[in-house]
Amino acid sequence: MKRQIANSFLAVDSVIFGFDGECLRVLLTKRLNEPYLGYWSLPGGLVRVDESTAAAAVRVLEEKTGLKKVYLEQLYTFSDPDRDPRQRIVSVAHYALVRSTDHAIHAGRHTELADWFDLDEKKKLAFDHRKILDLAIERVRGQIRYKPIGFELLPTRFTLTQLQKLYEAILGTALDKRNFRKKILAMNLLEGLEEKEIGVGRKPAQYWRFDKKKYNELTQKGFVFEL
Repeated sequence: MKRQIANSFLAVDSVIFGFDGECLRVLLTKRLNEPYLGYWSLPGGLVRVDESTAAAAVRVLEEKTGLKKVYLEQLYTFSDPDRDPRQRIVSVAHYALVRSTDHAIHAGRHTELADWFDLDEKKKLAFDHRKILDLAIERVRGQIRYKPIGFELLPTRFTLTQLQKLYEAILGTALDKRNFRKKILAMNLLEGLEEKEIGVGRKPAQYWRFDKKKYNELTQKGFVFEL
């Protein structure tokens, strides 16, 4: 029996997480074409014959949303034969954590709109993009307890309250304030700044900064980040 060889196309999709100070958000684009006309989806597109999947993910993200200079990590390869109703398309998904306030976004190629959405909104997404998004959330939740990736979502200076809200937003659960602060400060990875909040109707909180250089030095000595 002669085996049929699949005629497949290669694509990329990107899950971009941002934090607005209260909620973890994801960047979505609204489709201008069929299939799934008018649906929201992750920014994605086909890989050109002369580029890697990593390069394609960076290019497509900029073309569709305007985001530039975003460091993307590979998430997983999605190859279900029926994931796209048009033809067999295999997608290499990537993800990134960015400070949403640092990036201007705009709708680009084959995109009607591009915007940030709270993860709690549970929008119905095109293709298998809900599956991709759920896996990305699971990956980030697993990493944030063992890697200081959360600081990529915060301003350069932040309060401990802002840091705790970020962890709560990503983990989807409330954290004990005293225990959280005790653990995070005991790591000696935060540098206390002389600056404090201004214009708040309560006692102003101190600003802190993540010392990435110190973290790298400690890691080389065997330090393990665990929260």
